[in-house]
Amino acid sequence: MEARVIAYASRTGTRRNLKALRQAGWRLMVSARGVLRTEGFPYALDNGAWTAFQRNEEFDVPAFERAVKLLGAGADWIVLPDIVMGGLASLEMSLGWLRKLRKLRRRVALRSARFVIAVQNGMEAPAVVRRISRWLSDRVGIFVGGDTEWKLATMAMWARLARGKGAICHVGRVNTVNRICKCEAAGVDSFDGSSASRFAVNIPKLELARQQTDIEGYLARQAA
Repeated sequence: MEARVIAYASRTGTRRNLKALRQAGWRLMVSARGVLRTEGFPYALDNGAWTAFQRNEEFDVPAFERAVKLLGAGADWIVLPDIVMGGLASLEMSLGWLRKLRKLRRRVALRSARFVIAVQNGMEAPAVVRRISRWLSDRVGIFVGGDTEWKLATMAMWARLARGKGAICHVGRVNTVNRICKCEAAGVDSFDGSSASRFAVNIPKLELARQQTDIEGYLARQAA
């Protein structure tokens, strides 16, 4: 049975790991701050904000624009620029870029592009959720970021919101069996992590978790 939740692994150039990922049917998450190669995989394009956050650097606009120009047209979706743990300032940044990229989308290269808004701590207030909801569609989805506690507490709500708008809901930094199971139970569409990229030995157990269906979550989604 094909897994419902799509799995993305951080891009790696290690042949052994790439082979194992390909056999498991995983996709790649390519970062604007990393090597801009897809290794022949289906892929999504990350904006590089997490790398900037880890290095205590400003968001790298030229790197993001270069990545969009090179890989944006073929990506499953593109994560709009955001500020990690930036709350409402991050949302404003993302929506500003969404307006800009929508104009670029009129060109052939980005005509079919899909974008996702990174949601994180500080965006859970009802008024903010309603504002985000107005932007969602089959071409604009949600990327659940934030710290671990916030992410686990809110991702089911974001998944419901996205599903009601015909949008996708993705969860970032998912590296354990337990967290994959929580993603399935929450009803998200996809997740990404680095564990499978770094250690091929982890892929079988992570893939087994991805193949499991949370019955209670499934029934709740059918009843909604």
